[in-house]
Amino acid sequence: MKYKRTFWVLGGDMRQAHLAQLLAADGHRVFTYALEHGAHAAPDTMAARSLHALPEACCVILPLPVCGEGGALSAPLSDEAHPLCDILVHLSPEQVICGGRLDAGTQDLFARRRLTVHDYFAREELVVANAIPTAEGAVQIAMEELPVTIHGLQVLVIGCGRVGKLTAHRFSALGAHVSVAARRYEQLAWASALGFSTLLTQQLKDDSGRYGLIVNTVPATILDRDALAGIREDSLIIDLASKPGGVDMDAAAQLGRRVIWALSLPGKVAPVTAGSYIRDTVYNILRESGK
Repeated sequence: MKYKRTFWVLGGDMRQAHLAQLLAADGHRVFTYALEHGAHAAPDTMAARSLHALPEACCVILPLPVCGEGGALSAPLSDEAHPLCDILVHLSPEQVICGGRLDAGTQDLFARRRLTVHDYFAREELVVANAIPTAEGAVQIAMEELPVTIHGLQVLVIGCGRVGKLTAHRFSALGAHVSVAARRYEQLAWASALGFSTLLTQQLKDDSGRYGLIVNTVPATILDRDALAGIREDSLIIDLASKPGGVDMDAAAQLGRRVIWALSLPGKVAPVTAGSYIRDTVYNILRESGK
């Protein structure tokens, strides 16, 4: 069989396991590494025990995020720790290297070896696509955790970015009465144009008591002690924001407010779809790189 390209998929969660399978289904030669417990999801790939053949890869796909604790590759499906620096010595500037959510320290490691790494999580097409399973995951959590229907529920969505817009839309489509809180007037204008009630985040303290569900999408402390004090005890708060989150968790615990911090929902609720989003984004990067 003549393969189109040779890919290596290193580390990550079930998104990367399914990504490897999708690449293989497209006719590529695919090696996986540090994905031992996700191998069943990628039967047409080759699990590598070492990195000796890594220099032969046209494209190397690292996980989201690339780096875990202690400078190791993020590899929750592997039994071993894989120092990122040990992986970089096998890479060359000629390869297309992709990874997600690169912090400054990780970028510096690549730069020191004169390696260019493309952050696929910084790409708009992936961020927009990932907002879909994130919004659907929020609906799933609400249905599982609340003793009432979404239909007729008073829902507040904080933030009117990509995730905020889609989350508000999904709950509205199920019959909820949705309000959107934002701090900028242009965001409120978008929310109003989409048919939602609106309020400034500065008004949360005075308005938060009427909602049975509050969904935060802003990665900054929006729901502080004062805002939380006004929320009903039977309400559910779902925080979709990445670290540091948008809820004062200590204050919420002291006040008896129920909070679910739902991180990385695409990989949890729809890993196959999330893997396909990464694949499509990597293909876009390859096209732009002329590979």
